[in-house]
Amino acid sequence: MTTRRTLLGLVGGAAVAAMATGFAATGAMAQEVTLKLHQFLPPQANVPKLILDVWADKVEADSDGRIKIDRFPSMQLGGTPPELLDQAIDGVADIVWTVVGYTPGRFPRAEVFELPFMITDARAGSSAMWQMFETHMKDTEFKDVHILATWMHGPGMFHTSEPVETPADLEGLKIRGGSRLVNQLLELTGASPIGMPVPAIPEGLSKGVIDGTTIPWEVTPALKIPELVENHTEFEGNALYTLTFVLAMNKEVYEGLPEDLQAVLDENSGLEFSIFAGGTQADADGPARELALDMGNNIITVSEEQAEEWRAVTNPIYESWLAEMEAQGIDGQALIDEARALMDAYEG
Repeated sequence: MTTRRTLLGLVGGAAVAAMATGFAATGAMAQEVTLKLHQFLPPQANVPKLILDVWADKVEADSDGRIKIDRFPSMQLGGTPPELLDQAIDGVADIVWTVVGYTPGRFPRAEVFELPFMITDARAGSSAMWQMFETHMKDTEFKDVHILATWMHGPGMFHTSEPVETPADLEGLKIRGGSRLVNQLLELTGASPIGMPVPAIPEGLSKGVIDGTTIPWEVTPALKIPELVENHTEFEGNALYTLTFVLAMNKEVYEGLPEDLQAVLDENSGLEFSIFAGGTQADADGPARELALDMGNNIITVSEEQAEEWRAVTNPIYESWLAEMEAQGIDGQALIDEARALMDAYEG
């Protein structure tokens, strides 16, 4: 893929905590800006370590130190993960990284990428999501915030106290779901969906509040999931589900930056950074899976043929989602078709 941007020339930042501007007789001196980046994972987790810190360091370097990004992991600025996007809108933080599905129904077009068995590759999906953000979401559901990147994780899967191979194996289990569509999937299998953000999962498992969770491999080491449950169910071919993410900035803060600093953020955000972020997150699945294997945990792999039973159970989600989109005046089938075409084009 060709691009005017370099792969790692992608970093955004934004929260003008301090601006010091000096003026000389010949013109303005360099303006210095400090931005607060807020997110919900601990700093040693893969996303902050491999994506957000890489991005922030690159923005700082490309601005010759004129932009400084202060990083606040684990909700250190207060609030809960579902409040992060509003924190960016309201100026509590200048930049946030968050799960789109933490606010159910608020970003309907983005949900096309969270439908069951929709995604095969995180890079292709992240590429398609950014392109569809620009054409369908920028001036609609995300109009109140400046989006720097959009992406998704690798294949979503189950991590459970009891082995899960068929939909019937979930019946009666309390399973944490990460979005409303995942919760619908759980309900259709007979499981009881439990809503909770990622940081709450370890306590939920250890106290028996939940019997399992849906998350990708890559985040399991940071949450110590292989130590809390012994069974992991993954799917060949298309992912059972994915969640989508945004790196979002306060709109007024971005627009208030000097043009040259806006340009630094622009060069470190957008399509290529989205692909980098989604691909990096998916690439971290392998090492995390190896850790579970080393611990002797039980990994169940559902073949593409076996997944047909799961597809049959989850097909009603497509029907209900299309009806919901139509009720909002959105052509859901067109979104599905466009997303698939963009992903096919990327993979081709």
